Amino acid sequence: MTKQYLKPLALTLAVSLALTACGKQEPAAKAPATASTAAAAGTAAAADLGQSIFDVSELGDSAQACQDFNGFVNAKWVAANPIPADQTVWGAFSMLHEKSLADQHQLVDDAVKNADGAKAGSIEQKIGWLYHSSMDMDARNKAGFDPIKPDLAGIDALKSNKDLQAWLNQSFAKGDGAVFNFGSGADFKDAKTQIAYTEQSGLGLPTTDYYTDAKYKDIRDSYVKYLAKLFEMTGSSADDAGKQAALVLKFETDLAQHSIPRVEMRKPENQYHFVTVAEANKLTPHFDWSAFFASQGVTVDKGFSLSQPKFFAEFDKLVASAPIAEWQAYLKAHTISNAAPLLSEPFVDAQFDFYGKTLRGQPQQQPQWKRSLTAVNGAMGQALGQLYVAKYFTPEAKARAEELVTNVRDALKTRIQNLDWMSEETKTKALDKWSKFLPKIGYPETWRSWDGLSISKDGYYANMQAAAKFNYDYDIAKIGKPTDRKEWGMTPQTVNAYYNPSDNTINFPAAILQPPFFDARADDAINYGGIGAVIGHEASHGFDDQGSQFDGDGNNVNWWSDADKKQFEARTGKLVEQFNAYAPLADHPELHVNGTLTLGENIADLGGLNVAYDALQTALQKNPAEAGKKIDGYSEDQRFFLNWARVWRGDIREKAQMVYLNADPHSPMKFRAMGAPSNMPTFASAFQCKSGDAMVRAADKQVKIW
Repeated sequence: MTKQYLKPLALTLAVSLALTACGKQEPAAKAPATASTAAAAGTAAAADLGQSIFDVSELGDSAQACQDFNGFVNAKWVAANPIPADQTVWGAFSMLHEKSLADQHQLVDDAVKNADGAKAGSIEQKIGWLYHSSMDMDARNKAGFDPIKPDLAGIDALKSNKDLQAWLNQSFAKGDGAVFNFGSGADFKDAKTQIAYTEQSGLGLPTTDYYTDAKYKDIRDSYVKYLAKLFEMTGSSADDAGKQAALVLKFETDLAQHSIPRVEMRKPENQYHFVTVAEANKLTPHFDWSAFFASQGVTVDKGFSLSQPKFFAEFDKLVASAPIAEWQAYLKAHTISNAAPLLSEPFVDAQFDFYGKTLRGQPQQQPQWKRSLTAVNGAMGQALGQLYVAKYFTPEAKARAEELVTNVRDALKTRIQNLDWMSEETKTKALDKWSKFLPKIGYPETWRSWDGLSISKDGYYANMQAAAKFNYDYDIAKIGKPTDRKEWGMTPQTVNAYYNPSDNTINFPAAILQPPFFDARADDAINYGGIGAVIGHEASHGFDDQGSQFDGDGNNVNWWSDADKKQFEARTGKLVEQFNAYAPLADHPELHVNGTLTLGENIADLGGLNVAYDALQTALQKNPAEAGKKIDGYSEDQRFFLNWARVWRGDIREKAQMVYLNADPHSPMKFRAMGAPSNMPTFASAFQCKSGDAMVRAADKQVKIW
């Protein structure tokens, strides 16, 4: 919800893109390594170069490096590794994700075997029983859609506006909110305090454009057929099912037309609108926020963020004037579709047919064990992470990562100090923000308690509902309390990293601290081109088009002089133009990257790669013997850029790419491999590229920001 402000390194869009469907504290599993351990790990990494860390046989013709660097590094691999039938994207991230899933699979299998004899109420028992109930398809098929019949009956019983508000309030209280999102988040004006946020939501298609743009008519038609099928599967006649599905599309189209588009949602002013409860009730006179907060057990003193007033004004209009039959169709459609992955196989298959096959071009569903793992991660991800780091994440890996974070952060500080386009006044404030970064490596210092969550061996839907309410209550209990900067927004087993502007933290889960990002056996160039650039990427998010609007304490304030802000916007504007020119699909040359939607990630890539390169040079100055050494025929500078491109190797299905171009703030992988290096003279120097080569931008076209 409000966690949309997290800035992840990579984003895997799934069904959740479209439909809203996460006493005693457990001790940390591993103690941190000492400084001497970190130094030993670094020495070992530099010394163990006998085995190739980077397979140069995968590279193309060397002449290609200056023309198509992504093709040079990755084309052979992509050709030899087609996308598996149960995937929409396949590449370096995907393979590491599969490794994490395999590791987690072993953990949950062990938990299932030992659950009955495990300590009552332990996370091992809860995870074992939750996973077992998900895998028990016989029981799920026997139950059919029985688990949601009470919810559907409750919707059918709605007669009035008063009934509707009561139903919505009750639904949120169960952790199953509808139409809008509600949860906690740091106050944009006082980030040390958590407040309540309400935000636009409620759409079943990926973005607002899908409801009105003529080019998505086929998708809309397929969506209506999918909804009609759900209605038929739950007892409606074919004729009535079609009518209800049409009502849902009408209702959602109205919401979409009053929702802020994704590009505009990048602006903080569209993410935060603080009001008192009385002011909110004036904006929505037919929906009582006092009653809503009371039903959630939340006390709102000074006020909350009614984040998109235009959306909520239309929501109130629909509460007042939309026929109850329209509301019933909409609420039932979302109730069924959200529950579909938790029900019998026909419901699972129906949802996959639309969101997987039709929308994203995925030929085959993932095996049940992977889908069950996804459910466990959504319900008890941090608990599974506690088991994960105990078995798979070493203190040495954590210590080496901390060392790299320090080196890359120091390089960022130096770059800020040496900027030739920023005034000393603004630099001082930028450096203040830099000094307040909080890096978090691997896993939380304190594990969350799962006391109070009741999980049974049977009854998958009931288990997931219990987890939804438990996690919802955990989240909204933060409202009115101090912000905990040490809390994590990702699980340790997630192959990703993120920056959070509202608490100024950079976060690197355990699962990404593995090859090709990080390898304890590798030379410095490989690690700085991989995890070093990831660290630089997340730190640079603090100074991207969004992060630059927050100070070191996480407050949304302007710390720029007018002249410096104009300089920054002129430079970022050139990056927008660069990425606007990229067209990823040969068969659809009219489809381009949205340079504005992807601007934050592109700034972070460019800043992160420059910062990591500087950190590498500092490391090599301390080890001149390594600096002058070639490995597999490539210099350290070359290997740095080679590993950067290898991180982004991969392929994507055409339909999935089309969705990503509309909804994903990350650029396509191949352009991330080439975009930042093409702006760096150090890349051209490393590969002896010449003016006029495709990977060498003219001086007036090179983008230099951080």
